[in-house]
Amino acid sequence: MSIRVQICLSVFIFSLVAAGCRSGNSVGDRQAVNSVVYESVSDYTAWPAGVRLRDGSIVVYFTLTDEHMGPDGRIVEVRSTDDGVSWSEPRTVYDTPIDERESGITLLADGSLLLHVWSTRHSRASYGAMADGSYPARIVDGWVETVEEEAYRSAPTAGGQILHSVDGGETWEGPAPGPDTIHGGIQLADGRILVASYRTTRDYVEVYAAQDWRGPWDVVAELHSPDPDSIRLGEPSVAQLSSGRIVVMMRATTKPYNDSDDRCYLYVSYSDDNGLSWSSPVATELWGFPPHLLALDDGRLLVSYGHRRAPFGQRAAVSADGITWRKRDEVVLRDDAPNVDLGYPASVQLSDGRILTVYYQSHPSDTLRPPEGPLPSRHKPDILATTWSL
Repeated sequence: MSIRVQICLSVFIFSLVAAGCRSGNSVGDRQAVNSVVYESVSDYTAWPAGVRLRDGSIVVYFTLTDEHMGPDGRIVEVRSTDDGVSWSEPRTVYDTPIDERESGITLLADGSLLLHVWSTRHSRASYGAMADGSYPARIVDGWVETVEEEAYRSAPTAGGQILHSVDGGETWEGPAPGPDTIHGGIQLADGRILVASYRTTRDYVEVYAAQDWRGPWDVVAELHSPDPDSIRLGEPSVAQLSSGRIVVMMRATTKPYNDSDDRCYLYVSYSDDNGLSWSSPVATELWGFPPHLLALDDGRLLVSYGHRRAPFGQRAAVSADGITWRKRDEVVLRDDAPNVDLGYPASVQLSDGRILTVYYQSHPSDTLRPPEGPLPSRHKPDILATTWSL
C-alpha cells in the first residue's frame, strides 16, 4: 500500500470516527443558511412564534424587552415577503402596562390569525425571590419602581389573552380571555380550535377546545407526568397529521429545576379520535426543549427545539407517525451559541420545501454573563434563523 493511499485511508477512518462521536447529524450538508431576523445591542428579544400566510409571506411574533425578567415587555411583529431573506422592522402588536411574553400564533382554515398572549404582573416580592446576583441592584431597583406604579398594579389584563386578525395580522380585534400557548394551536375539521396550554402553577398540560376564538374554552384533556414528583410537563406544542392523529409534544422540567439534567427529554402524547381520548405522555429519545411541531407537506411531522447543554444551539427531527422520534434522526441546525440563553425555535415550510426555523440566541462571539449579572452594554440575545433542507 502506498503512503498516499495509507494517508487517504487514515483520513477516511478518522472522518467516520468523528462523525460517530457527533451528537446528531449536521445540517451543513442540507444547504443551511443562518440569518438575522432582528438584532439589537440594547433590546432583549426572545420566544418567537411564526406562521406562513396564504400569500406566502411569513410573520414572526416575539417579545421585546430590556431583560429576561424585565417588567414591561411587549409583543412585536416582523414580516418577510421573500422567504426570510429580509425582514421588516418590528411593529408593536400588543402592549399593556405590564409584561407581555409568549405570542403563539394559530392560522385558521379561513386564513385568519389568532395571537395568544400571556401577560405577567411582576411585584417587589417576585423580584426579591430571584437569586442573588441575577441582575445588578440598580436594574432591579428600577424594575421595582416600575411594578409599584399605580398603572402597573391596577392593569386588568394579567393572564391569557387572544387577539384575532382577518387581514394577515395588519389589524387586530380583541383581546378576549383565553388559554395561553407558546406556539399556537390548530383548527380541526369540525371547526373547533385546539390549543395545548400550561402555566407554572401546574405540573401538567391541559388541552383546550373552543368553537370560537372568544370562547368558551373547555378543557378536553389533562396530560400528566408519569413521574410527577420529579418531572413536570409544560410548554407544549400541538399539530395534526394528515391521518387525523393529533400530537402534543411537551417539555420536561426537573424538580428541582435543572435545565441540563439528563431527564429533560421531550415527551409526547397523541389522540386518534379527534381529541376525545389521549395516550399517557411518554419520553422520546430527543433531549432538549421546548418543542415546536410542524406538519410537513409530505405528511411527516417536524419538531424543532433548543439544546441547553454543550454544544449549545438548536436542533430538529422528523417523525413519520408523530410517535416515534429517534435520536439518530436528530439534525443539528447550529451548535455555536455561547450560553444557555437560547431556544424556543419555531419552523415554517417554504414553497420550495425548505424549512425556515427562527429562534432566539446570542451571537457566537458573545460571552457568558459576568458574575454580577448582565451588563447594559452586552449584546443581548437576538432573533435569528436558519433556512435548511430536509
